[in-house]
Amino acid sequence: MTETEFMQQIIDLAHLYSWHVAHFRPAWSRDGKRCMTAVAADGAGFPDLCMVKRCRLIFAELKADKGRLSPEQQGWIDNLTNSMRCEVYIWKPENFEEIVEVLTRE
Repeated sequence: MTETEFMQQIIDLAHLYSWHVAHFRPAWSRDGKRCMTAVAADGAGFPDLCMVKRCRLIFAELKADKGRLSPEQQGWIDNLTNSMRCEVYIWKPENFEEIVEVLTRE
């Protein structure tokens, strides 16, 4: 399963359980040589998904089975985990049962 397919599976599941979901898609540069997400300031490495439902806020970084965090992604994960009242996850397809449990919990 690709990371894109996995992400769509998580978005669909989140919508099924009434989560409001944000994802910022990358786009190809004009020269067609690079794929990048338009961000400013410290946006590089921002988690793939931001989800909110009532009093819960989730940030999730999604990775394919062998995917690894970049230093920028690890920085966001560390800062969010240490400084906010939110839930922060790094999810891979093998975590699907946990993901269902998290998204169905009230």
